[in-house]
Amino acid sequence: MDRQFRINERITAREVRVIDDEGNQLGIMPSRKALMIAREKGLDLVMVSPTSNPPVCRILDFGKFKYETEKQERESRKKHKQAELKAIRIRPNIDDHDIAVKVRRAIEFFQDGDKVKFTLIFRSREITRPERGHQVLEKIVKLTEEYGAVEKPAVAEGRTLIMIMAPKKGATKPAEKAASTGGKENDAEAENEQVGGQAV
Repeated sequence: MDRQFRINERITAREVRVIDDEGNQLGIMPSRKALMIAREKGLDLVMVSPTSNPPVCRILDFGKFKYETEKQERESRKKHKQAELKAIRIRPNIDDHDIAVKVRRAIEFFQDGDKVKFTLIFRSREITRPERGHQVLEKIVKLTEEYGAVEKPAVAEGRTLIMIMAPKKGATKPAEKAASTGGKENDAEAENEQVGGQAV
């Protein structure tokens, strides 16, 4: 940020057009005088339009200005971020501890603005009790309802049940409410799938 904006003594232009901290136009004046006014207010002189003739400077708190500018840039990048479909695999006989791990991972994905594809895999005779798989997925939906919503309900595909959830707007709270029990993230068996923002 310091490299993008010339501030205070780094401003070499002899004259600048000045806007004060309340948005008032102070007119064109020597840069030294503008810096003196900024110092008297306990603020900084920041060149915001170096290509103008004369350059335009604003009197403001550079630390706060830097924070707000970086925040806007992060939000802009987030809006233009290409959506991804993350994949989480689960089993119908999963225990509560492992569900908590999967839920925590899913919430992290939702907070990043990504969708999540849950694939529940039946093995051997587990396929004879598909209701157990649906119960597990329903539990996951309940535990993540503050952060995500079902976009594609669970459907059977061979020996699997597949469900897709999408993040809710404003899902930015820490991922701690729904999955308060311990567990290492490497138990999550999560993998990424880049799908250009479309669920498959």
